[in-house]
Amino acid sequence: MNKTKIALALFTATLIFNHMPGSAQGVAIPKPALGINLSGPDDWNTEIPFVDVFRLSRNWISQKEGASWGRGPALNLDENGWIKSLEPGCYAETIILTTNGRLPEGGYTLLYEGKGKIELRPINTIMLDIIEDQPGRIVFSVNSQPSATDAMIYITIRETDPKDYIRNIRVLLPGHAENYQTEPFRPGFLQMWSGVKAIRFMDWQKTNNSKIKSWSERPTLNSCRWTRQGGVPVEVMVDLSNRLKAHPWFCMPHLADDDYVRNFAQLVKDKLDPTLKIYVEFSNEVWNSMFEQHRWASEQGISHGMADKPWEASWRFYARRAVEIFKIWEEVFGGTERLVRVLAAQSANAHIARQILRFEDAGKKADALAIAPYIGLNVHPSGKDSKTYVADQVTTWTVDQVLDEMINIRLPIAANEIMEHKQVADQYGLLLLAYEGGQHAVGVNGAENNDQLTELLTSANRHPRMGDLYDAYYQTWQNNGGDLFMYFSSISRWNKWGCWGIMEYYNSDPKDFSKFLSTMRWAKSLGQPVAEY
Repeated sequence: MNKTKIALALFTATLIFNHMPGSAQGVAIPKPALGINLSGPDDWNTEIPFVDVFRLSRNWISQKEGASWGRGPALNLDENGWIKSLEPGCYAETIILTTNGRLPEGGYTLLYEGKGKIELRPINTIMLDIIEDQPGRIVFSVNSQPSATDAMIYITIRETDPKDYIRNIRVLLPGHAENYQTEPFRPGFLQMWSGVKAIRFMDWQKTNNSKIKSWSERPTLNSCRWTRQGGVPVEVMVDLSNRLKAHPWFCMPHLADDDYVRNFAQLVKDKLDPTLKIYVEFSNEVWNSMFEQHRWASEQGISHGMADKPWEASWRFYARRAVEIFKIWEEVFGGTERLVRVLAAQSANAHIARQILRFEDAGKKADALAIAPYIGLNVHPSGKDSKTYVADQVTTWTVDQVLDEMINIRLPIAANEIMEHKQVADQYGLLLLAYEGGQHAVGVNGAENNDQLTELLTSANRHPRMGDLYDAYYQTWQNNGGDLFMYFSSISRWNKWGCWGIMEYYNSDPKDFSKFLSTMRWAKSLGQPVAEY
């Protein structure tokens, strides 16, 4: 019955597409492809992309003996974030591998330069034994059990010599002490995403609410960690793209000046495999009022007299600044041959796309229109509008009822959004991309604190029928002229904030995640050399 309904929805969507003006004008249906948004660089990252797990450590926590937790004095840091000195009776610590005890087991190697004293402390279900402790090198073994609560490892600097302070700490996964400099990525991470067409680095760049303005503020290979402003260095993102032969998708920070954009583009030109294209986007979801980049763009648009309404001002300023950024990339690369210039809009409102593309002819200076055609099921405590479900009602549903709603009601809505934006894109001769996409079943505005709702939506994501939904979803995207589809997101833990990860942990069994299997099956059908599962 459900598969019959899916087939009917697919037939209807395809029928509508075939009668769209863009299709009637002979616009070719492009061959789609699968790309991936990588999960953000944080200590709770469950993907573990780097063999040096200190790169994803938390910011230093300053402590003072006898004081409340985290109440130590401001730390004296060098330009790379290393602690130059500690006040008497004070120490500093950081946290790594907040992955609920799901750690690669075996012998870890901690290397450092300088003089001082480092201590290691496991929390919850982690057992840690020191095997070797000598200046500059600590070897320790880890045994852990999966935990329902946070399990993590504290790294504490108890003492440091101001004349030769502790710096360049590396914590290397078992088996990587000898090759971490030439092989910085965990092999399983590379294998997982081998064959994807493109990688969107929005979260790796910490794009949302970014404070980065100048090139001097960027993260570098010498930075203490890559969880601070700016995220992962561009050199590392380019390195990953080269290794995977995947086109990189970069998001330029909304506050970044022209010099930043030019230097970023030049570094990419110098280091990226010349056979790869570059997707260039101005920030992320500038139309979205939840982000600082929207509020800033609204202020800029109003100050430039672009509109009186803040949301319209943000759309128009976004269009202008995006085109300015495109022009800088074009100058660096000597043209547009290797560039895909992306203008993004809200999937639920094609009016925004029309306004952005129309303003100062921005649509004629880009290559693609991108949307996020999620299969949405937002659950609100009271149901604030016709697009939002009421928590008290949804919590009475079964998992099958949730999936029925997503298949029979929400998927056709996503299909309509795709079709409408394809028509807009065709008017400008643009590709239609998905900068993000996937399921979007989540509690909002307080409903996320409803444990019963969280359990229900999590169970729906685990159900085999979620794979059926994804099969229909990808076919809908393909039937309606979608090009590159950037799934959101790679590996991340599911919780009350949503089940965004295509799987939950780096060592999850793919057979337990039907949406992952469906995604890889679709990529395989498109001829992409993804791994077999």
